Amino acid sequence: MTDNIPLQPVRRPKRHDGKHRNGCCPWSRCCGMGDFRPRTVWLGHPEKREQRYPRNVINNQKYNFFTFLPGVLFNQFKYFFNLYFLLLACSQFVKELRLGALYTYWVPLGLVLIITIMREAVEEIRCYLRDKEVNSQIYSKLSTRGTVKVKSSGIQVGDLIIVEKNQRVPADMIFLRTSERNGSCFLRTDQLDGETDWKLRLPVACTQRLPTAADLLQIRSYVYAEEPNIDIHNFIGTFTREDGDPPVNESLSIENTLWASTVVASGTVVGVVIYTGKELRSVMNTSNPRHKVGLFDLEVNCLTKILFGALVVVSLVMVALQHFAGRWYLQIFRFLLLFSHIVPISLRVNLDMGKMVFSWMIKKDSKIPGTVVRASTIPEQLGRISYLLTDKTGTLTQNEMVFRRLHLGTVAYGMDSMDEVQSHVFSAYTQPTHDAPASRAPAATKVRKSIISRVHEAVKAIALVHNVTPVYESNGVTDQAEAEQHYEDTCRVYQASSPDEVSLVQWTESVGLTLVGRDQSSMQLRTPTGQILNFTILQIFPFTYESKRMGIIVRDESTGEITFYMKGADVVMAGIVQYNDWLEEECGNMAREGLRVLVVSKKSLTEEQYQDFEARYVQAKLSVHDRSLKVATVIESLEMEMELLCLTGVEDQLQTDVRPTLEILRNAGIKVWMLTGDKLETATCTAKNAHLITRNQDIHIFRPVTTRGEAHLELNAFRRKHDCALVISGDSLEVCLKYYEYEFMELACQCPAVVCCRCTPTQKAQIVRLLQERTGKLTCAVGDGGNDVSMIQEADCGVGVEGKEGKQASLAADFSVTQFKHLGRLLMVHGRNSYKRSAALSQFVIHRSLCISTMQAVFSSVFYFASVPLYQGFLIIGYSTIYTMFPVFSLVLDKDVKSEVAMLYPELYKDLLKGRPLSFKTFLIWVLISIYQGSIIMYGALLLFESEFVHIVAISFTSLILTELLMVALTIQTWHWLMIVGELLSLACYVASLVFLHEFIDVYFIATVSFLWKVTVITLVSCLPLYILKYLRRRFSPPNYSKLTS
Repeated sequence: MTDNIPLQPVRRPKRHDGKHRNGCCPWSRCCGMGDFRPRTVWLGHPEKREQRYPRNVINNQKYNFFTFLPGVLFNQFKYFFNLYFLLLACSQFVKELRLGALYTYWVPLGLVLIITIMREAVEEIRCYLRDKEVNSQIYSKLSTRGTVKVKSSGIQVGDLIIVEKNQRVPADMIFLRTSERNGSCFLRTDQLDGETDWKLRLPVACTQRLPTAADLLQIRSYVYAEEPNIDIHNFIGTFTREDGDPPVNESLSIENTLWASTVVASGTVVGVVIYTGKELRSVMNTSNPRHKVGLFDLEVNCLTKILFGALVVVSLVMVALQHFAGRWYLQIFRFLLLFSHIVPISLRVNLDMGKMVFSWMIKKDSKIPGTVVRASTIPEQLGRISYLLTDKTGTLTQNEMVFRRLHLGTVAYGMDSMDEVQSHVFSAYTQPTHDAPASRAPAATKVRKSIISRVHEAVKAIALVHNVTPVYESNGVTDQAEAEQHYEDTCRVYQASSPDEVSLVQWTESVGLTLVGRDQSSMQLRTPTGQILNFTILQIFPFTYESKRMGIIVRDESTGEITFYMKGADVVMAGIVQYNDWLEEECGNMAREGLRVLVVSKKSLTEEQYQDFEARYVQAKLSVHDRSLKVATVIESLEMEMELLCLTGVEDQLQTDVRPTLEILRNAGIKVWMLTGDKLETATCTAKNAHLITRNQDIHIFRPVTTRGEAHLELNAFRRKHDCALVISGDSLEVCLKYYEYEFMELACQCPAVVCCRCTPTQKAQIVRLLQERTGKLTCAVGDGGNDVSMIQEADCGVGVEGKEGKQASLAADFSVTQFKHLGRLLMVHGRNSYKRSAALSQFVIHRSLCISTMQAVFSSVFYFASVPLYQGFLIIGYSTIYTMFPVFSLVLDKDVKSEVAMLYPELYKDLLKGRPLSFKTFLIWVLISIYQGSIIMYGALLLFESEFVHIVAISFTSLILTELLMVALTIQTWHWLMIVGELLSLACYVASLVFLHEFIDVYFIATVSFLWKVTVITLVSCLPLYILKYLRRRFSPPNYSKLTS
């Protein structure tokens, strides 16, 4: 079901400090949704609520039934040009300004509006049906009358809701009970945070112990919950049972929550609803990303403004040539109406429909399967990218971890010596005792035993310090219950929130120590001899991006020993472990090999030490104010003088064809920057491995700087280097951007490649923004995780890679691909074609309008500057629709080279970066062509017509239609069968319609030889010189692509 309600990941935190923080309107208090406040929720008693809460309705629609039409029309007419055409059409109701039939102005405008309204209506109906499906889902509710069915939209704060396995959680709830024997459940959260790994959730201990779910209604208890906010990774609350003896108080955290839009992956759960409707975490995180307007659209808007200026100038000139006689101000308006075709109303519609075709082509390309276009308004942006900013993990690399190295300080084990580790672990569990008296053992045995014991300690620590849970599934032979009972290896699957964690546990299994069972309070390991070791989990301190470490306190059931194990990044662990002289050096060595390094340590605790810690920890967790700070302070009191056990090195392999793709991008003139949160050494190694930095390129590693003076010196040192790649850390970057933003960006933009490591998501977005501001060039950001969303949404083109980290990046992106290598074809083929076709289409639509406007200007000037239309009624509408629409729009199928050639010669892409397909130069050329052809046709018709005015209309209009069809044929570079159909269909429509146009055209005259030779001569004079010029240009100054196709 979750696939039906994709959520847009948050772009930036919404403000909650305004006058109307929530609700549909400034008067949201009247809707019962005032300021966000903490709340006390009584279990199973919605009627005891302290305030009114919003209905549990999901509503993603932009409009409702009454606001749809006004809303759509307002959004259309708030733009100047749409408003301009509306005013033109309305002016025809004024008798003095009327130039012809009303439909000549209202039909084109109506057509544009109908297409827009239909598109919006389809989108709204889809949205309504999607919302209705979610709001109508049926759930079970515990009540005094037993279990009753309730719709999702009927759920209230305080209700006790039962959610079955694989069912969507309908509202934000506190987890009270589960049917699972291990007393916990798994959630799938990919539709909330984009992560594909399952999350472990724990029920409130007091309610889990109750005999049945119905007893929840018999106890007097309530949940205190913090005010609604957007943070999906944290929660502060307490659970209180008043009728207990003594009263029970439990602290609640994120582990006790079931957020809406997640899916229960195991067992059946019961929860109490604490937030509904607009207060849901998922809804508060659903923000519309900024509407991106393409550079091409801005350029077209600029050209249309120039055309509007030309329209005003031509109208004023016409009135001036009349010496401003009579009611000249009315004449200005009449001329503005008469020459209104200079600004083409069909330009926007043609370009929008063209973009829809380009998006459809991208989706249907079999060479890049699974590619999704989420922003169909900017496909031509892909043809002009100058800077590509990419994440490392999961984007350039596979995010599939392989354990490569175990380092104990004095000895290291690689892939080729894992059998030694295996034998040491086996020896540790088969030898009768580890600590035989030293006097009886030879020196060699002492050394051997110390190595065995150190390896065993390290492997045991790695097998215990994680959040991995083994899950047993039926494999057709063994059912789930039996597999779980006997710890069947073939049925076991590891679930964790990070692929690093799984790779470490899989490695300990390969060397003999297997994680076979885990619940919220215990863990079971199986030794190489088949013995099961039981450990009680006393506390878990999960990994966070801020702490960069995770810890666990366990009690060995066989010995009663309490041990605190911790693993984390070297930067934080260096200050936690006891002094040693090898940690920093070996971490650097392993990172240079491209390995992700974790430091593993331990600390033995006495029972008294643990009891003292637990008392302080529980007290800190029950605090409602500054809870996270108090908890962190208590944990830090344990994190001192820990024993360093080992380093682990895990390799993240490159994605397929990353190297050739990066080479294609480099040859296309695109500069690639890698922005990653990983270590400097690992990032540099990956950059070299992926050939982002070529073998013969110098690398300048920016020294760590903290002050303005240091940054100044280091920038000067960097300035003296030429053509070298830059590697800089996030901390140094922040200092440079604070004091020397302009100088740093100027130097960085000259580098062939830049690697920024230890980057925060905010810094990634900041770099994208600075590149846009400083260079004025288009940027493309590529990423696969939630930490890349801000960068993707800030870039001119955001590309999400669907990977191991889930769908959050791909949902937020403008384009979604399944592999990084697809980016090459997306830019080189589709981006290039979309931009060139859009440029040709826009210029041709402008040419079509300028031609007829030039003819009108010639006609008016010949007939004493009279504001009389040359063509009236259906002729003027038919000209830009059925007579020329199909051939002109068929330009969206044109291509200058085959896709294979575009991929083979990425240098062709470089030409587009200068914006040559649509520039003031090409615009001026098309304006001159339009003026030439319009003048030739009109003067030719005036010279060759014999007696009646109606003959001028017949000759000139027929020549105009034929000229447009021939000009399309002249522009096309590669013919498609639909183009030929379009040309013939348009010609057939014109010929067939002549029968009905006797009001404007003399039907008998067009059947004469005189008509035919005059039209032929005029058409040849208007088109032949352009064909000759095109041939000479191709002959003596051919474009780059023609050299490859000839």
